[in-house]
Amino acid sequence: MKAAVNDISKLAGPEKAAIVLLALGEEHTKIWEALDDEEIKEVSQAMASLGTVSATVVEELLVEFVSGMSSTGAIMGSYEQTQRLLQSFMPPEKVDALMEEIRGPAGRTMWDKLGNVNEAVLANYLKNEYPQTVAVVLSKVKSDHAARVLACLPEDFALECVTRMLRMEPVQREILDKIEQTLRIEFMSNLARTSKRDSHEMMAEIFNNFDRQTEARFIAALEERNREAAERIRALMFVFEDLSKLDPGGVQTLLRATGKEQLALALKGASDKLREMFFSNMSERASKIMREDMESMGPVRLKDVDQAQVAMVQIAKDLAAKGEIMLAGSGSDDELIY
Repeated sequence: MKAAVNDISKLAGPEKAAIVLLALGEEHTKIWEALDDEEIKEVSQAMASLGTVSATVVEELLVEFVSGMSSTGAIMGSYEQTQRLLQSFMPPEKVDALMEEIRGPAGRTMWDKLGNVNEAVLANYLKNEYPQTVAVVLSKVKSDHAARVLACLPEDFALECVTRMLRMEPVQREILDKIEQTLRIEFMSNLARTSKRDSHEMMAEIFNNFDRQTEARFIAALEERNREAAERIRALMFVFEDLSKLDPGGVQTLLRATGKEQLALALKGASDKLREMFFSNMSERASKIMREDMESMGPVRLKDVDQAQVAMVQIAKDLAAKGEIMLAGSGSDDELIY
């Protein structure tokens, strides 16, 4: 649940506008009519994700608009409230399209939004389109994202799209508009309805943060009640031993980002295979010093080892999110080949 908004200084312009419009209610739709489409979209996005706003903040924002206003209590910004307010002055189909965009990927334009769609999801949609259409779409998104999408497409189809992109001439505005409209109706609207986060994925992240004893206890208990759910969660989890799937460059990047004491503790509880993988990616001198440090530690608490390993996994995930390393999940057959 989102924390209540209690400090006006932390609010951005669209958020302030959203609070004022929520407080004014459905009777003041003429204000909305004075905004352009982008402004409506921006304020609506802020309104839908606002959560609870304290009465004090509402008063502070409204004092310059309404003289002598007294406290009216808190207001709640939500998708439903936003939709009801928009429906009071906009055509239903336009409201539906706007709400789908709000729930969908972030971005001001369709091409910005496509850049925030997972490449496998986008490729799965595009593989059923004409190569010329795909060529136009890929020419409009960022090159790094286009590369990832092409890699997910069937090879022959991807090559045909590349060929079309090489021969492509400037695209007429009406054709571009038609492609955008098709993407919005056929792809983005469906994506907005199906993009709710998978509960098993969420639980896998929670399980990743358990120490190994707690994790084993919960998995065992879940297996007794729902073996299928337990197996799905286990498949989605990324654990310390999965770092063995990193390539040499990824290992070295992770080593640079990890503190020596943390690394020594984590490796104390690692398998011989994983431990040797890390040592082989260090210089001979660094490897020798690390082995000596681990030996001088003597017995260590399992809890401390677990914490160090969880911290390293989190560092790896952060590096992967920045595109500095590539991770393969524990339940995936997609081990990386170099």
